[in-house]
Amino acid sequence: MAKPLRHYNCEECGGVHSKWVGQCTHCGAWDKVQEVIGSKIKPQKKGSVPTLSLMSLDAPHCVVSRQTTGMGELDRVLGGGLVSGSVILVGGDPGIGKSTLLLQCAAALSVEESCAYISGEEAVDQIRIRATRLGLAQAPVLLASCTDVYEIIGLFAHKSSPRYYILDSIQTMLVEGVEGSIGSPSQIRAATHLIVEAAKQYNKTVFLIGHVTKEGALAGPRLLEHMVDTVLYFEGDRTQQFRLLRAIKNRFGATNEIGVFEMIDEGLKEVVNPSEFFIGTGDSELGGIATFPGIEGTRPLLVEIQALVAKTPFGTPRRTTVGWDYGRLSMVLAVLEARCGYNFSDKDVYLSVAGGLRIQDPGGDLAVAVSLFSAFHNRPLPKKSIFFGELGLSGDVRPVVRELLRVKEARKLGMTVAFVPKGYSMRNKPEIGMEIHEVSSVQELFKSMKAKERK
Repeated sequence: MAKPLRHYNCEECGGVHSKWVGQCTHCGAWDKVQEVIGSKIKPQKKGSVPTLSLMSLDAPHCVVSRQTTGMGELDRVLGGGLVSGSVILVGGDPGIGKSTLLLQCAAALSVEESCAYISGEEAVDQIRIRATRLGLAQAPVLLASCTDVYEIIGLFAHKSSPRYYILDSIQTMLVEGVEGSIGSPSQIRAATHLIVEAAKQYNKTVFLIGHVTKEGALAGPRLLEHMVDTVLYFEGDRTQQFRLLRAIKNRFGATNEIGVFEMIDEGLKEVVNPSEFFIGTGDSELGGIATFPGIEGTRPLLVEIQALVAKTPFGTPRRTTVGWDYGRLSMVLAVLEARCGYNFSDKDVYLSVAGGLRIQDPGGDLAVAVSLFSAFHNRPLPKKSIFFGELGLSGDVRPVVRELLRVKEARKLGMTVAFVPKGYSMRNKPEIGMEIHEVSSVQELFKSMKAKERK
């Protein structure tokens, strides 16, 4: 019998260690390294023939077909639809609408193919009550309440079993024979491993609902995200009506793609053109409001950036952001102070992205800068105008990706003026129908705006 081999694995990232350590040397997590006992690897005998067969990259292969879910926004995030044998992990805050989204997805899928919704948190009658509230009581969705992973994957082997499965949630699944209570890292890892293997073997498509921690990361070992094919995050403020479904990982499509939903009494409603909801009329007479055409995944999205600059009565001014990176706001403020001569040391600064969105596109720097400029002087910006460009530390405005797509989306929604990075000329594209102003630096832009005000 092979001699047992002792090694140590990190439950957070899966890193392997030869001895126990308090802090993982791979990811830096504390108290996550656990002992694992396995069998010693047998060396290959000399002259033996390898049993693993290799195939050429250019060998004939079958084309992967996709099945649409019946929800256009979900299909967009998935890259065009569901791939057979794939496992999709959907995470999000409690009460954000994960179960609602996937119950609606199950109802849409069950029109053409059988779909099973298995819950480890709710009884079957409770699922029916929720379905009735959503107007899905007559949908032919198969229901079950179960936490035993072996019972669930046992369904996969039957020829008449459903093609699609939704498991709510992975943290409630139990694998007999594995140490740890329900929801522990070892149970989550074992359950996910068995489900992924069974889904590939029997060509089933599985949705896993996952809870998140206080920090916003998926609960359980970090290895969980590496095991599945697709990771989706359902985001949004529960006080807002809009929800964003964002792809963090996708083996079959683009990452960072988003789908937009609106939460109403009857459940989640798809928002086909979200730009119409996230911007105002563009006719505001108040200062500090700028429209930014951002890019989320492959889709352009117009959002309204609002700034407020107010004199502070305290010694230390406040800096508050909603939907925008705090460090990036500090950088923009530093550029305005050092390159443009604005003093914010005695003023509170508040910056918000309207609608509960969170913008990570660096092209929003120019829109943030002009909204602060407008709020500082308490004067409105040009009507129906957009601003985009990355801001350098010298105050220069740099080009960003997909500039033409941004301008076309703005024109479609009635915008007439665009302030864009220099070098991006659209004079040879009269079909755009917008007044284009090229900006080389934020100092130049502010000077031209002040000159127009004097006139």
